[in-house]
Amino acid sequence: MFLEVHTSFADLDKAKDISHKMIEDGLAACANLLPAFSLYRWAGKIASEDEVIAVFKTTEEMYPEFEKQMKALHPYEVPMIVANRIVTGDDDYLSWLKDSLRKEE
Repeated sequence: MFLEVHTSFADLDKAKDISHKMIEDGLAACANLLPAFSLYRWAGKIASEDEVIAVFKTTEEMYPEFEKQMKALHPYEVPMIVANRIVTGDDDYLSWLKDSLRKEE
């Protein structure tokens, strides 16, 4: 089963660097980087800031390693790392996703 994994970054450069590493390591097939304005509670206060949302594509089988690597690379103390199943999609696109990920050995 394929997943979309979402996380956020403080700036585009960090989002690009980490996305490149995740794709290079074969843990993600791709990443979409989107501008966002985030409003949230942290340390008992409401905070807000511009961020970049990254949407990665991976598989359920690879998710544990994906999450471990993302936590190791991510600069936030508690990064948002959430996954949603891709229930259906274009067969050609899903085939490309499968072919773009590191092969399990």
